Amino acid sequence: MGLAVELQAFYDRYPYPPPVDDLAAYRRRWQEGERRRADFHLFWPTRPYREDHSILVAGCGTSQAAKYAIRWPAARITGIDLSATSVRYTEELKRKYQLDNLQVHQLPLEQAGDLGQRFDQVVCTGVLHHLTDPDAGLRALRGALEPHGALHLMVYAPYGRSGIYMLQEFCRRVGFRAPEGDIRELQVALKALPAHHPLATLLREAPDFRDQAALADALLNPQDRAYSVPQLLAFLKANGLTFGRWVRQAPYGLQRGLMSRIPRSLRLAQIPIDDQYAAAELFRGNMARHSAIAYRDDSPGVPRISFEGDAWLDYVPIRMPDTVTLREQLPSGIAAILINRTHSRADILLPLQPEEIGLLEAIDGKRKIGEMLGRKAERDAARSLFERLWWHDQVVFDVAPQE
Repeated sequence: MGLAVELQAFYDRYPYPPPVDDLAAYRRRWQEGERRRADFHLFWPTRPYREDHSILVAGCGTSQAAKYAIRWPAARITGIDLSATSVRYTEELKRKYQLDNLQVHQLPLEQAGDLGQRFDQVVCTGVLHHLTDPDAGLRALRGALEPHGALHLMVYAPYGRSGIYMLQEFCRRVGFRAPEGDIRELQVALKALPAHHPLATLLREAPDFRDQAALADALLNPQDRAYSVPQLLAFLKANGLTFGRWVRQAPYGLQRGLMSRIPRSLRLAQIPIDDQYAAAELFRGNMARHSAIAYRDDSPGVPRISFEGDAWLDYVPIRMPDTVTLREQLPSGIAAILINRTHSRADILLPLQPEEIGLLEAIDGKRKIGEMLGRKAERDAARSLFERLWWHDQVVFDVAPQE
């Protein structure tokens, strides 16, 4: 049996993510227009906002394409997956929620070119690391991307998954394989895992592992590899793509969260930004995945946010919808602490001084930063605040030319 056939049989038996039949809460969440606008400008800060773009969800699993169709009702969504079971579950969601903007095909992502079209956005999360030839898969996704398009890519990272790879090897050593193995027996075995095992913490923190399909995907998948930061950046470059940014970039910075406690001589060393990202991964030690935004290397303009010069004064800041502001029981001299609830690391906090609260509250998603300022003398303080807000995933910017 070839690996591609084995993978298809694996996901037909263990569809992933675990199927869902109720997306009502998801629909309510994405009815907020500002949530969609923030999501759009995360990928395209320099393009005018629109909702009628085209999206390919490559390796859509049981529900991801349906969720995108709900998220973007005016967009054209195409989902592809090699698993007939996953396609069937997606079709059921399409019928239940009358998702006329969704098309689903049973198709390996390596054959995305067979669709005969290009897309404004390609979403591929948790798939490429399972392919026999990830480079061929990534080249196929690049070919399906419009020149101005954005790729949302998630791949496994090695250090945070060390316990998983140990248990994968354990299963191989004892001859426990899918689909012959009984997942319930594996669940019983994991209850006997020593408390100090690298996988033990993940088992405690990830309720997904209680589901048989999730456990099979993690420990019994016939193909699984991981990419460190340097390997991922090289992977993108080798296949005609340019790295744009991390979907959540705060954990990758040497000046945010626990990394800010490193002595200044190390933290502020003049090293290239790619090396800073790699250093952050090594220092944190527990990153289990990398979610990145990339663009074609022949894109007419890869969007870059910069606080050099005065261009930042024309940025329109948009608050990220999953951020919260804490104002009670704070240390002396701190007026508020900002938290993005999508961060999985509790150390990513942004304290604000009393004099910064006014600018934070002035953000309405419409005004440029320069329009919020009074005296010119406020510029340096404003530059520092908005740069920190951006690096801490508290805001995105609309940098599109104003009509």
